[in-house]
Amino acid sequence: MLTRDHARPDAAGREPAPPAGGAADTPTSWCPSGAAHAPESLVLGVRSGLDGQVTYLADAVPAAAVLDQIPEDIEPRRILRFASHCVADCANRRGGDCTLVERVVAAYPAPAGGTVPRCHLRAGCQWWAQTGVDGCRRCPALATRHHTDDELASLVADPDVTPEQLAAWTAARPH
Repeated sequence: MLTRDHARPDAAGREPAPPAGGAADTPTSWCPSGAAHAPESLVLGVRSGLDGQVTYLADAVPAAAVLDQIPEDIEPRRILRFASHCVADCANRRGGDCTLVERVVAAYPAPAGGTVPRCHLRAGCQWWAQTGVDGCRRCPALATRHHTDDELASLVADPDVTPEQLAAWTAARPH
Protein backbone atom coordinates (compact mmCIF):
# COMPACT_ATOMS: atom_id res chain seq x y z
CA MET A 1 0.00 0.00 0.00
CA LEU A 2 1.29 3.46 -0.86
CA THR A 3 1.44 5.82 2.10
CA ARG A 4 3.44 8.85 3.08
CA ASP A 5 3.44 11.35 5.90
CA HIS A 6 1.83 14.39 4.33
CA ALA A 7 0.27 17.48 5.84
CA ARG A 8 -3.50 17.53 5.57
CA PRO A 9 -5.52 20.53 4.36
CA ASP A 10 -6.16 23.15 7.04
CA ALA A 11 -9.62 24.01 8.36
CA ALA A 12 -10.24 26.31 5.39
CA GLY A 13 -9.47 23.46 2.95
CA ARG A 14 -6.15 24.92 1.81
CA GLU A 15 -3.53 22.34 1.01
CA PRO A 16 0.12 22.91 1.88
CA ALA A 17 2.78 23.14 -0.78
CA PRO A 18 4.70 19.94 -1.46
CA PRO A 19 8.18 19.68 -0.06
CA ALA A 20 10.38 22.19 -1.84
CA GLY A 21 13.85 21.62 -3.14
CA GLY A 22 16.50 24.27 -3.46
CA ALA A 23 17.11 27.43 -1.52
CA ALA A 24 14.45 28.55 0.93
CA ASP A 25 14.19 31.98 -0.70
CA THR A 26 13.72 30.58 -4.23
CA PRO A 27 10.16 29.55 -4.99
CA THR A 28 9.87 26.22 -6.76
CA SER A 29 7.06 25.59 -9.20
CA TRP A 30 5.84 22.08 -9.73
CA CYS A 31 4.86 20.42 -12.99
CA PRO A 32 1.89 18.06 -12.63
CA SER A 33 3.08 16.19 -15.72
CA GLY A 34 6.61 15.72 -14.51
CA ALA A 35 9.53 13.36 -14.75
CA ALA A 36 9.41 10.03 -12.94
CA HIS A 37 13.08 9.83 -12.04
CA ALA A 38 13.86 13.35 -10.80
CA PRO A 39 15.04 13.25 -7.17
CA GLU A 40 12.01 15.24 -5.93
CA SER A 41 9.41 13.41 -8.05
CA LEU A 42 6.11 12.49 -6.46
CA VAL A 43 3.43 10.05 -7.56
CA LEU A 44 0.16 11.98 -7.61
CA GLY A 45 -2.14 9.30 -8.92
CA VAL A 46 -2.82 6.21 -10.98
CA ARG A 47 -4.30 6.06 -14.47
CA SER A 48 -7.35 3.90 -14.17
CA GLY A 49 -10.37 2.67 -16.04
CA LEU A 50 -10.87 2.43 -19.75
CA ASP A 51 -10.81 6.20 -20.18
CA GLY A 52 -7.34 6.55 -18.64
CA GLN A 53 -8.43 9.22 -16.16
CA VAL A 54 -6.11 9.80 -13.23
CA THR A 55 -7.34 8.77 -9.82
CA TYR A 56 -5.41 10.81 -7.29
CA LEU A 57 -3.82 9.18 -4.27
CA ALA A 58 -4.98 10.31 -0.83
CA ASP A 59 -1.36 11.27 -0.16
CA ALA A 60 1.43 11.95 -2.63
CA VAL A 61 4.18 9.33 -2.56
CA PRO A 62 7.87 9.83 -3.34
CA ALA A 63 8.43 8.28 -6.75
CA ALA A 64 11.64 6.62 -5.58
CA ALA A 65 9.56 4.55 -3.16
CA VAL A 66 7.53 2.88 -5.93
CA LEU A 67 9.56 2.89 -9.15
CA ASP A 68 11.37 -0.34 -8.28
CA GLN A 69 7.97 -2.07 -7.83
CA ILE A 70 6.97 -1.54 -11.48
CA PRO A 71 7.95 -4.34 -13.88
CA GLU A 72 10.79 -3.40 -16.23
CA ASP A 73 8.65 -3.82 -19.36
CA ILE A 74 6.11 -1.21 -18.21
CA GLU A 75 6.82 2.49 -18.73
CA PRO A 76 6.00 4.02 -15.30
CA ARG A 77 4.50 7.18 -16.84
CA ARG A 78 1.85 5.12 -18.66
CA ILE A 79 0.29 3.99 -15.37
CA LEU A 80 1.30 6.59 -12.79
CA ARG A 81 1.01 10.38 -12.77
CA PHE A 82 4.21 12.09 -11.63
CA ALA A 83 5.00 15.61 -10.55
CA SER A 84 8.44 17.14 -10.44
CA HIS A 85 9.96 20.60 -10.40
CA CYS A 86 9.48 22.76 -13.48
CA VAL A 87 12.83 23.21 -15.18
CA ALA A 88 14.07 26.08 -17.30
CA ASP A 89 15.20 23.85 -20.18
CA CYS A 90 11.83 22.08 -20.58
CA ALA A 91 10.61 21.95 -24.19
CA ASN A 92 7.24 23.23 -22.96
CA ARG A 93 8.70 26.32 -21.30
CA ARG A 94 8.29 29.81 -22.73
CA GLY A 95 9.81 32.31 -20.33
CA GLY A 96 7.99 31.74 -17.05
CA ASP A 97 4.99 30.05 -18.70
CA CYS A 98 4.16 26.44 -19.51
CA THR A 99 2.90 26.01 -23.05
CA LEU A 100 1.70 22.48 -22.28
CA VAL A 101 -1.08 23.72 -20.01
CA GLU A 102 -2.05 26.27 -22.66
CA ARG A 103 -2.50 23.42 -25.17
CA VAL A 104 -4.34 21.30 -22.60
CA VAL A 105 -6.85 24.08 -21.94
CA ALA A 106 -7.29 24.68 -25.68
CA ALA A 107 -7.73 21.00 -26.58
CA TYR A 108 -9.77 19.42 -23.82
CA PRO A 109 -13.22 20.61 -22.77
CA ALA A 110 -13.69 21.34 -19.09
CA PRO A 111 -15.62 18.51 -17.47
CA ALA A 112 -19.13 19.21 -16.27
CA GLY A 113 -19.62 19.66 -12.57
CA GLY A 114 -17.31 22.54 -11.88
CA THR A 115 -15.26 20.87 -9.16
CA VAL A 116 -11.52 20.53 -9.10
CA PRO A 117 -9.71 17.42 -7.90
CA ARG A 118 -7.97 17.32 -4.55
CA CYS A 119 -4.36 18.11 -5.31
CA HIS A 120 -1.11 17.95 -3.40
CA LEU A 121 0.55 20.49 -5.69
CA ARG A 122 -1.91 23.34 -5.95
CA ALA A 123 -0.02 25.81 -3.73
CA GLY A 124 3.09 25.42 -5.91
CA CYS A 125 1.66 24.14 -9.18
CA GLN A 126 2.74 25.94 -12.35
CA TRP A 127 -0.50 25.03 -14.10
CA TRP A 128 -2.62 26.42 -11.24
CA ALA A 129 -0.54 29.60 -11.06
CA GLN A 130 -0.84 30.09 -14.81
CA THR A 131 -4.43 29.07 -15.58
CA GLY A 132 -6.16 28.56 -12.24
CA VAL A 133 -9.24 26.40 -12.32
CA ASP A 134 -9.19 26.05 -16.14
CA GLY A 135 -6.07 23.87 -16.11
CA CYS A 136 -6.91 22.20 -12.83
CA ARG A 137 -10.25 20.83 -14.03
CA ARG A 138 -8.58 19.20 -17.03
CA CYS A 139 -5.66 17.72 -15.11
CA PRO A 140 -7.22 14.27 -14.36
CA ALA A 141 -7.67 13.60 -18.09
CA LEU A 142 -3.94 13.70 -18.72
CA ALA A 143 -1.20 11.16 -18.38
CA THR A 144 2.44 11.97 -17.98
CA ARG A 145 2.98 9.60 -20.90
CA HIS A 146 0.21 9.20 -23.46
CA HIS A 147 -0.64 6.34 -25.78
CA THR A 148 0.76 6.96 -29.27
CA ASP A 149 -2.55 6.01 -30.91
CA ASP A 150 -4.28 8.99 -29.28
CA GLU A 151 -3.87 11.69 -31.94
CA LEU A 152 -5.18 14.54 -29.80
CA ALA A 153 -2.89 13.64 -26.89
CA SER A 154 0.04 13.47 -29.30
CA LEU A 155 -0.76 16.95 -30.62
CA VAL A 156 -1.20 18.39 -27.12
CA ALA A 157 2.14 16.91 -26.04
CA ASP A 158 4.00 18.43 -29.01
CA PRO A 159 5.64 21.72 -27.90
CA ASP A 160 5.56 22.98 -31.51
CA VAL A 161 1.74 22.81 -31.74
CA THR A 162 -0.05 26.02 -30.81
CA PRO A 163 -3.45 26.36 -29.11
CA GLU A 164 -4.74 27.85 -32.38
CA GLN A 165 -3.62 24.76 -34.30
CA LEU A 166 -5.36 22.55 -31.75
CA ALA A 167 -8.57 24.56 -32.13
CA ALA A 168 -8.39 24.19 -35.93
CA TRP A 169 -7.74 20.44 -35.63
CA THR A 170 -10.67 20.05 -33.23
CA ALA A 171 -13.00 22.09 -35.48
CA ALA A 172 -12.09 19.93 -38.48
CA ARG A 173 -12.91 16.65 -36.69
CA PRO A 174 -16.33 15.11 -37.34
CA HIS A 175 -18.52 15.30 -34.25
